[in-house]
Amino acid sequence: MSFWLAKTEPETFSYADLERLKKDMWDGVRNFTAAKHIKAMQPGDLILIYHSGKEKAIVGVAEAVSAPYPDPTATDPRFVTVDIVPRYRLTRPVTLHEIKALDEFADWELVRQSRLSVMPVPANLWQLIMNLAGQP
Repeated sequence: MSFWLAKTEPETFSYADLERLKKDMWDGVRNFTAAKHIKAMQPGDLILIYHSGKEKAIVGVAEAVSAPYPDPTATDPRFVTVDIVPRYRLTRPVTLHEIKALDEFADWELVRQSRLSVMPVPANLWQLIMNLAGQP
């Protein structure tokens, strides 16, 4: 199992929207690096959902439930999507401010490449985020 982070504008599509829908495709990614990360996702992988914009916080965890497949909203076949389902909201959101304050995150893409919308999460950082969120 691998860990990922996917960003979304909560005004456009929030974690609450995913909970309401119960399943959706993570489409619309048009950055080749982010698309490369989606191509590496497999069913069972866990995904941190990050609300960008004013919130700037990790708010929940989703799970990939399909292998990558062509994004039906894209005209370029190099862009793919995966189906995801909500798993749980974090006990408390973990803000970008908190993450940037810790040296352990200094080399992570969320800190170094602020525009990247999908990125891997090393297992040690996943656990640190779960600890910060107060997850059991």
